[in-house]
Amino acid sequence: MGDSLSGAYGIDRDQGWVSLLQQQLSRKGYDYRAINASVSGDTARTALNRLEPALRTHQPAIVIVALGGNDGLRGLAFSEIQSSLASIIERSQQANARVLLAGVRLPPNYGPTYNARFTAVYRDLASRYDITLVPKILDQVADNPALMQSDGIHPTAQAQPRIMHNIWDKLAPMLKPAR
Repeated sequence: MGDSLSGAYGIDRDQGWVSLLQQQLSRKGYDYRAINASVSGDTARTALNRLEPALRTHQPAIVIVALGGNDGLRGLAFSEIQSSLASIIERSQQANARVLLAGVRLPPNYGPTYNARFTAVYRDLASRYDITLVPKILDQVADNPALMQSDGIHPTAQAQPRIMHNIWDKLAPMLKPAR
């Protein structure tokens, strides 16, 4: 469940990190299928509205939650962001899925205080629900202009392998042994 950062915004969907994750799963012999349920522009609340049908349809073993960037960019209340993400986590767990939470960072122009509070939302949720956290999905990407599209928000196709590895490092220990 994600937004444009996971939905391969501005690049071919096959180049996105979710497609690369599927390739990695297959290459390593894991019997998992990566379903990209990402929608550009989604906030945590709008994704929450899509969650139940996705859980019923796909019956996932693991849900990767990579949301919140649009919430932060729109200046939504931290309580609303945290509540929506918490509901996604709870509903995923109620559907017997384990959850991997991918943290998003906002551009520095939002200021250190806002950014620190925003980052704390992810840490707090991971701790409260005892779930795995990728602290920064765009680690080693967002700070490198060559890996970002001209808008400065969305990563390029060249950045997608790095993003996939940011996820993979935390996801791999959650997987059942490869065949």
